[in-house]
Amino acid sequence: MRSNDTAVADTRRWLELAVVGLNLCPFAKAVMVKQQVHIVATPVEDGQSILDDFAHELDALVQMDADVRDTTLLVIPHGMDDFLAFHDLTARAERLVRKRGLQGTIQVASFHPRFVFADADEDDIGNYTNRAPHPTLHLLREASIERAVAAFPDPAAIYEANMERLRQLGRAGWEALGVGASE
Repeated sequence: MRSNDTAVADTRRWLELAVVGLNLCPFAKAVMVKQQVHIVATPVEDGQSILDDFAHELDALVQMDADVRDTTLLVIPHGMDDFLAFHDLTARAERLVRKRGLQGTIQVASFHPRFVFADADEDDIGNYTNRAPHPTLHLLREASIERAVAAFPDPAAIYEANMERLRQLGRAGWEALGVGASE
C-alpha cells in the first residue's frame, strides 16, 4: 500500500509537470509559486470518512486567509479506484459545500486517474486534462476563480488549447512526463 507522503509527492509532481508545466490551468502557476496550494492525503478509504476529512479541509480553507492558502487538494490514495464511486463521492462533497452555505464561496473540482469525459473513449488523450495520479477533490475559492477568469475571459479557449496540446503530446509524451502514481 502506498504511503500518504508518496501520494502527496505524486500529486505535487503532477501539478508541477503537467498542470503548470503544460499550462493545462493558466491560473495554477501563480498559486504554486506563492506556495498557496495545500496538498494533503487522507489515510481513510470509505466514503463517509473521506467526507469527514473533506469537511475538515473545507473548514480549514475557509478559516484561512487566501494569501496563506488559496486552494486545497485532498488526495485519496486508498479506496476510490472506481471512477463511478468517486464521481458519487464528488457529488456528496458538493452537497456538503451547499449544506454549509458555502456555494458561491468554495467550488469543488475533481480529478481521477480513470477520468473519462461522457462523450469520449476511455483511451482518448483529452481525458488526461482531468486525470491525476490519485483520486483528488480540489477545493477552490470562487473569488480566486473570478479573478482568474477576469484575466482570461474565454475559458472555452483554455479547454480547446488543452485538447490540442494533449493531442500534439500524445499518450507517449504524457507517459514520458512521469506524472502517474508511484508504485
